[in-house]
Amino acid sequence: MSHLLPRYYRLLPEVVQALEIDAPVVALESTVITHGLPYPENLQLAQDMEAEIRQQGAIPATIAILDGLVQVGLKGEQLERLARETNLRKVSPRDLASLLLKRESGGTTVAGSIYLAEKAGIRVFATGGIGGVHRRSGFDISADLPQLASTPLIVVCAGAKAILDLTATLEYLETTGIPVVGYQTDEFPAFYSRNSGLPVNVRVDSFEAVIRLAKTHWEMGLKSALLVTVPPPAEVALSESEIEVAINQALEEAFIEEIQGQAVTPFLLKRVSELTGGASLRANLGLLRNNAKVAAQIACQLSHGAMRLVA
Repeated sequence: MSHLLPRYYRLLPEVVQALEIDAPVVALESTVITHGLPYPENLQLAQDMEAEIRQQGAIPATIAILDGLVQVGLKGEQLERLARETNLRKVSPRDLASLLLKRESGGTTVAGSIYLAEKAGIRVFATGGIGGVHRRSGFDISADLPQLASTPLIVVCAGAKAILDLTATLEYLETTGIPVVGYQTDEFPAFYSRNSGLPVNVRVDSFEAVIRLAKTHWEMGLKSALLVTVPPPAEVALSESEIEVAINQALEEAFIEEIQGQAVTPFLLKRVSELTGGASLRANLGLLRNNAKVAAQIACQLSHGAMRLVA
């Protein structure tokens, strides 16, 4: 597969080997490392997610841009570099050409990661929460949403980040034809919380059902991702009322401080963690590990099952 890719791609040998024999591979983003958490918590999380995927029998492929090259699968020292270095770029699809030409480095967002993963031949991706429509600004829409609409991947997440307008985000997902699947849930998870009061399009209760749904969706000629939403583990999840108080205060502070663009989400996540005494951070870490586990199990089922996905 790698010889068909643009010259900027560098796939870790174990990822190449896995793709060549249809072994299970799970792609991971890297902005959670570069922009989501401080060192050393970010490195520990990255290592934990990769370890969880390996424990389930799949190969992790964390994606990042390093020195103008698309790295699909990272060595230990590369993970360490992402975790330690400051002033790394936050890389969405619009930023790729610039970084590659300037030989810069950065963490890839959900949008950037799924675009690169699909081109590399990976079919399953795990993240915490996708981006969406921001509260108080219907024009501030994450690049994750249009990219999901045009990228045929199974994307495992805990819904959209709770700091967003979940109702508007679901409306956008509906408008762009992205199936929102509840894995063992009838409700769209609210990232930190297991419930939002908002319904998913369809509920599935097995990994086989996820794969059958994705296969049929793509066989019909549809090109969007299948968004598989998984509630955060009960032991780390927060109540809706508890987290809303912190989110509203953080939003007010962001407005007063005139924080805009790509800086909004990192600010809000950090401030909500401070306001909840670290409870939201624990929920975030717990759901990220859980999503990696579920994605790996789906990838294993996809690899070992008789059904082959066609997109």
